[in-house]
Amino acid sequence: MKRELFEFLNTDLQFIKGVGPVLAARFDDVLGGRRVLDFMLHTPAYIRARGITENIATAMPGDVITIPLLIKSHRTGGVFRGHRRPTQIICADKMGNSVVIQFFNVNFLDYWLKKLPIGAWRMVSGKLERGARATINHPDFIEEMQNADKIPSVQAIYPAGEGLTQKTFANVRDQIFALLPDKLHGENDDICEFFDALRHVHFPESNDDLNPNSPYMVKLAYWELLAHQSAIVISRRNRTNVQNRRTVRPKKYDLMDKFYKCLPFSMTGAQTRALNDIFSDMARDIPMMRLVQGDVGSGKTIVALASAVKMAETGAQTALLAPTDTLAQQHYAKIKPMCDNIGIVCDILTGRDKGAPRREKLISLRSGRTKIVVGTHALFSDDVEYKDLGLVIIDEQHRFGVSQREALRTKGANPDMLALSATPIPRTLSMTIYGDMDVSIINEKPAGRLPIKTTKLPIARVGELIERLKLQIDAGAKVFWVCPLVAESDVSDLTAVNARYDELKKYFPHAGLVHGQMDKKQRDAVMAEFADDNSGMQIMVATTVIEVGIDVPRATIIVIENAERFGLAALHQLRGRVGRGNLQSYCILLYGRNISEDGLKRLDVLTETDDGFAIAEQDLIMRGTGELLGTRQSGWINYHFVDYARHRDLFKLASTAARDMVEPSQTVRDLMFIFDRGVGISA
Repeated sequence: MKRELFEFLNTDLQFIKGVGPVLAARFDDVLGGRRVLDFMLHTPAYIRARGITENIATAMPGDVITIPLLIKSHRTGGVFRGHRRPTQIICADKMGNSVVIQFFNVNFLDYWLKKLPIGAWRMVSGKLERGARATINHPDFIEEMQNADKIPSVQAIYPAGEGLTQKTFANVRDQIFALLPDKLHGENDDICEFFDALRHVHFPESNDDLNPNSPYMVKLAYWELLAHQSAIVISRRNRTNVQNRRTVRPKKYDLMDKFYKCLPFSMTGAQTRALNDIFSDMARDIPMMRLVQGDVGSGKTIVALASAVKMAETGAQTALLAPTDTLAQQHYAKIKPMCDNIGIVCDILTGRDKGAPRREKLISLRSGRTKIVVGTHALFSDDVEYKDLGLVIIDEQHRFGVSQREALRTKGANPDMLALSATPIPRTLSMTIYGDMDVSIINEKPAGRLPIKTTKLPIARVGELIERLKLQIDAGAKVFWVCPLVAESDVSDLTAVNARYDELKKYFPHAGLVHGQMDKKQRDAVMAEFADDNSGMQIMVATTVIEVGIDVPRATIIVIENAERFGLAALHQLRGRVGRGNLQSYCILLYGRNISEDGLKRLDVLTETDDGFAIAEQDLIMRGTGELLGTRQSGWINYHFVDYARHRDLFKLASTAARDMVEPSQTVRDLMFIFDRGVGISA
């Protein structure tokens, strides 16, 4: 990849005209990064047609229309007798039919009145509502008649977030793709073809262009799979290369007996089998690369700790990498007391550690005194050195790319790698997705765990549900209430969760609220308070930020609102936030009025089984029926273009091409950079 293109793709979005640092931070929350490349890989979900009509009478409620309107009068809004009234712009179409434009945000009152002067014609585009009169609330576009062509006849709609409008997405997209041709000068044909396909997806002419089987999406999916499969092949070759063989570490200390005596329970058969696999790998001269797949609550953390203790018997160190601060803190809280009992020094290192405390932790790691360190990406920061890193454990492994795993491995001399995943995937895909790893499966729950009773309930019965929750909370239960992200329009991601929180506060004054837009410290404080048995917080309203790693044994009820909006894997993960103790737990799936037949089928699967592997197989089957759930909700690898059900043949093609590759071509290296976020990959 030429330097000019490489630098362009790595450009921070804040330097795109009209963005700046505030919007760039919001993009980071939605895209998982804030570079031009991160934006380009975040493609539209669907298109919205904006057909022009001149007669409002021919349009149906719910239609998105574009219509010329004559401004007749203004009715200023405000607060009247305790009620907020919208500002209304009374208009007429060319046939004389009345149309009302409404604005509820009084802060921009002067702006709207200037933009819509009485006696002027304006081209207005928005969603039509019908009550006493035809109404358009907060139009998406308002243009003077001579600028009517600025309103797109086909608008690409991006999954968005708080404070990011579709106009902002369109502005950034237009600027990026206007600059791209110059940056591609001199690139090879394959890379030019890749970006041409990407352009077609960002500027779709119909929803067919965004279909997984469209020519552009198939091309992008293949290239993404080729990048991933090539990274897997390179990783496996490096691991088994004679030059990378290592001397097996001899045992120096007796720690495992102490570990087993510390356990307040017996290991399940599945945990024991997984540990036998791991210990066998650790005794070989080829570095271990093993994935432990275990359903929610199956006891993967204890398996990970046992592996770290086994490594500590040789005097070597273990780094346990978690995707979030919250999950790292929870692992540390579980592991530290057991390490103290065994006599192993355990520490935690995250991005929050600064100054003298951080320096002390780094010295302890460098000296070899710290045998187990838990943390986030901070564990492979440039200034972090290990005396002898023997084992790397990665939790929620699908959150990290192949090259990110390699970045941590380089901190030691061919350390063993153990990855954990609580999101089971269909066995038919396991070898393709995790082809560089051996796989162990923990398919038993610890003794005493009761199956979670799952029911579905129409949203219309939410009042009854709240009354039932009152009784349960009075009896000591803790409750999660999860609201979905609104991911397909300018509507705030937080509208649903804030509205539900305000409603529930009327019944439960000590309710808590967490969502992705909160300050991390504030969010973690709320979660910690909810987890505290002595706190008065009995119900927590949340978005999917609680999907992974929140461990509150006293939480016995989870309500998932608009459950039909989630994929099966995501629902199963959310359900796993309860049932973590020995008390009977419940999951209530609230569904909306317009639920589809496929949506009901998904909820039925959840009510019939809590076997994550069976659910994963059903997920794959149902995704083949034509309803695209989106990679962000799949719960497996976070692909951008790959659809597991529709692209199964591409998996085989890409896997074969990668295996037949003697050395990665420049195109493959470029694709690996593009799809693996460039960590540890030289473009």
